[in-house]
Amino acid sequence: MKKKENIRFCLWLFWKQFSFSAFTFGGGYVILPMMRKYYLEKKKLFTEEELNNMAAIAQSSPGAIAVNLSVLVGYRLKGIFGAVLTCVASVLPPLILLSVISSCYAAFRSNHIISAVLKGMEAGVAALIVDCVIDMAAAIFKQEHKLLKWMVPAAFAASFLLKINVILILIFCALACLAEGFWKRKKGGRE
Repeated sequence: MKKKENIRFCLWLFWKQFSFSAFTFGGGYVILPMMRKYYLEKKKLFTEEELNNMAAIAQSSPGAIAVNLSVLVGYRLKGIFGAVLTCVASVLPPLILLSVISSCYAAFRSNHIISAVLKGMEAGVAALIVDCVIDMAAAIFKQEHKLLKWMVPAAFAASFLLKINVILILIFCALACLAEGFWKRKKGGRE
């Protein structure tokens, strides 16, 4: 019986990752709200903190964020087999879609309806990214970590208002967190 449940769970996991990849457009953070809905709210497989940590690791790893995140989810749930399973499930829909589009490229290139549909998808993607940013910021503000609470609005202001390059903001934030970590370690070592 346990083997059947394991196979059923693996098929469910494959289908979820396949459908996430097939029905989300616009990059890695667009898939996060869907993962949160199914893995956190419905199945309670992760905590909010675990999913946010996996998202941070996926972003900092080379490659597509959505694929990296799905590999981490699969690994966390079913080890190496789960990582391979979810990786294949995430890569398969774009591969199929690109194969179809490339075989019909001439027809897609000049079709005004497809162009309008893609423009509409841009608005949906923007809304999903805003939702994701709000959820991540809310999780940060729930913590009792003063540096992070100030870092979010400061980074936004530096990028949006002062037009500072995002790479410089990321480097500064990383150095500030490292300095705080060393300071806390040094302070904790004396006590």
